[in-house]
Amino acid sequence: MKYTIQTLGCKVNQFETQAMEALLASHGHSPTQAGDADAVIVNTCAVTAESGRKSRQALRRLLGQNPGAVAAVCGCYSQLSPEEAEELGASVIFGSGDRTAFVAAVEKAVTERQRARSVDDPFRRTRLEPLPAGAMDGRTRAYMKIEDGCDNFCAYCVIPYARGWVRSMPLDRAAAEAARLEREGFLELVVSGIEISSYGKDFRDGSGLADVVCAIAAAAPGTRIRLGSLEPTVVTEAFCRRLRECGNICPQFHLSLQSGCDRTLAAMRRKYDTARFRESAALLRAAFPGCALTADLIAGFPGETEEDFAQTLAFLEEIGFAAMHIFPYSPRPGTPAAAMPEQLPRAVKAARARRAQALADALEQRYLQSQVGRTLSVLFETEKDGLWQGHSENYCLVRAEGADMHGIMRNAKILAVQGQNLVGLAL
Repeated sequence: MKYTIQTLGCKVNQFETQAMEALLASHGHSPTQAGDADAVIVNTCAVTAESGRKSRQALRRLLGQNPGAVAAVCGCYSQLSPEEAEELGASVIFGSGDRTAFVAAVEKAVTERQRARSVDDPFRRTRLEPLPAGAMDGRTRAYMKIEDGCDNFCAYCVIPYARGWVRSMPLDRAAAEAARLEREGFLELVVSGIEISSYGKDFRDGSGLADVVCAIAAAAPGTRIRLGSLEPTVVTEAFCRRLRECGNICPQFHLSLQSGCDRTLAAMRRKYDTARFRESAALLRAAFPGCALTADLIAGFPGETEEDFAQTLAFLEEIGFAAMHIFPYSPRPGTPAAAMPEQLPRAVKAARARRAQALADALEQRYLQSQVGRTLSVLFETEKDGLWQGHSENYCLVRAEGADMHGIMRNAKILAVQGQNLVGLAL
């Protein structure tokens, strides 16, 4: 069977796609981009209404490119809107769970033209589905999913309804997976989950994120460990000290921000304020001097005034992020925020997102300029326009001359900034 797969959304979806690709490869199936796929697969996202639109668009496009192919969808969008997926022509419809059964259903649909639909109640799931961590051939970093689900129920977010309660990977299994991936030659592991800061909450034994990260780092001492998105409240002095002692944690931390205004954060039902976020940023910078702090921001949340937004911009400037993802608020049906009064016009939300992005771009340039003259460790991945490029430990994209550096970790002296990249001299 030949298949084409497209992934939307977060690092968890990227991990789950890699796991499905590994399962498909183990069954003798191969990917194709030639328009002759027997099956087209979309791993969907529903974090915003726009994500749902892009998921539908991806399925239509792949079906148009591969007429006659079996259409299969999984992920958060199809978990929440299976009827819409069926109307689009999908004959295999799964939600956000049971990827192994999903792969089997795709195979059966191709060989027997048998339709399948399996969308469960995510709140009835009690364990983390075991899936093969890793990456397909030729890739240099591997994703490890250590947690699924979220108990936060922020006002704007539908993901708890798509993923269910927090479920964590047992610590010994996480350490074993990390050791295996290092033996297979991966030089970077990305520790991901829907809400990794809640890791261990379901065990009720006092274990938490620092415990599993330190276990992973110790099991793969020759591999650098990169963390997924963190809630500011998980960042304590003890947390930072333990990560620092690991010795192989990447000095790049993505903190979930969403707004720099306390009034808006409260309306969002976030569990911190700007003072707590400020403290988290200071603790990380004290433990990892020069680290890159990145964040997400929602512009134009319901009820956000111009004064609120001005406070957010001032907070971004104060923290000095290395990079940011900026989103105009997109109402997601079924969330409390979608029913809030004072919904802002689309033009206002878009304008605020542009202003925030302009500031974020300026802050990113400031951080990149601060790297000139430094020597960074770079995992080189691809060649483009005669130069090899890869990511440094603080997640800057570095380009340098060299001969076949794919999958090679090398130090690079940073010489200049070129757009959103750094230009270096491989040492």
